[in-house]
Amino acid sequence: MERDARLPVVIVAGIHAAARKEVVERLLRAVPGSIALHHDLTGAADGTVRRLVRDATGILSEGGAPLVNDCACCALRADLVPELERLAGAGLTRLAVVELWDSVEPKAMAEVVAEHGGEDMVLTNVITAVDPALVLPCLANGDDLAEAGLAAAPTDRRTVGDTWARQLEYAPVLALVDNDEADDEDRALLAQLHPTARRVAAGSGELVEAAFAGFDVEAAAAAQHPACALLPQDADDAGVTTLVWHRSRSFHPERLYQALEDLCCAAARSRGRFWLADRPDTLLAWDAAGGALCVENAGPWLASLPDAAWEMVPPMRRAAAALDWHPEHGDCCQHLVFTSPGLDRDGLERLLESCLLTDAEYAAGPDGWKHLPAAFDSLLDAV
Repeated sequence: MERDARLPVVIVAGIHAAARKEVVERLLRAVPGSIALHHDLTGAADGTVRRLVRDATGILSEGGAPLVNDCACCALRADLVPELERLAGAGLTRLAVVELWDSVEPKAMAEVVAEHGGEDMVLTNVITAVDPALVLPCLANGDDLAEAGLAAAPTDRRTVGDTWARQLEYAPVLALVDNDEADDEDRALLAQLHPTARRVAAGSGELVEAAFAGFDVEAAAAAQHPACALLPQDADDAGVTTLVWHRSRSFHPERLYQALEDLCCAAARSRGRFWLADRPDTLLAWDAAGGALCVENAGPWLASLPDAAWEMVPPMRRAAAALDWHPEHGDCCQHLVFTSPGLDRDGLERLLESCLLTDAEYAAGPDGWKHLPAAFDSLLDAV
């Protein structure tokens, strides 16, 4: 078989900076001719980005780049791609390791590298470095990134918890560093948050194998999309519980809104899709970590689309809809997953059930539901 002449590129992400650096160093030492590129956004608040290029022996070059439009990804795109193209053109680099800064999420950068790959380079995997003892502290941290000194731009409004959750759940490979303080609960939480991930020890030969394993950007994006996300299954291990709550009846908008605070604080992590009675055609995304909740319009349910539009829907989305299909409501459903140590499963289920339409409210049908209090307008219709 002819060897692929393109430059292999692996992305290493993670808010656990020490773990991330250890993973990168191990790759540099294990793969002769490998180069690491890192954009330090510590100065992002002042509009500057520092680029470091190094190999196993130390720093080869460094330089600066402006923060474009207050956007870290824009700055990385403008500076990273030419650097990768330069390395690819020289033909001397066996592996390019893109070490993302603490709060940069891998999805956007993976799509940038894949988009510009072509004949020069190929994205071979995305790895998130993990210190198992820090999974819960980071996930439960509701501080703004700016408060933690981790904002990737002056306008960055993300939190530590939700950023870490996306870094963890997007990567198909989790590289774990040793930490004597990690216990069975930490490992169970990690396994339940991302059960399909390949977990490798940072010091093992599996890390190098994983770096070259291959990566499908479209499949990774689909696995995170609210309409067809690969959500965890029910689990209970070492004091950590995952509750999968699946119902076909719609939520009463006002009762759900009043319960939001209790629901988003009930678990270290919760996510999924849901529907409101007064917005029957809208698929809504639920994403919560560290006590902070994001609710977004994720487009229409397939049941609301004309038949002709189904041909334009990705197969993974159609398959997910088929699994949830209800003879009356189609794919409209509640599919929420809550994962946490010490989860009050029974209390959480009772609270969720109380937010559904009652039999009398349900009997009013879609025409009657339109007149229910539009409690979510402030969240969903804000400009």
